[in-house]
Amino acid sequence: MGPAETPLAPAAKRATKAGKAQEAFQRGPEALARWVEQEGGQPPRKAVVSLPDGTETKVGIWYANQKQRRDKLTEEQLDALRALGVQWA
Repeated sequence: MGPAETPLAPAAKRATKAGKAQEAFQRGPEALARWVEQEGGQPPRKAVVSLPDGTETKVGIWYANQKQRRDKLTEEQLDALRALGVQWA
């Protein structure tokens, strides 16, 4: 395998993973806002929300993950959650 054919380097894999995580976070607040508008309160773990672009987001799992990882969230991410009324953010 030559240099042009090498698989993604570890740094590139991390960058891809970070990009996917950021993309998932960006869909999360929209999904959470829709959940709160439709159902009110904290979503249960199995909650799923359909977004206008036709995708479905597992908002309950997303919410639980953000809460569990809150010490790793950026201030901007925490602000987005606070704007939606998330008490622990």
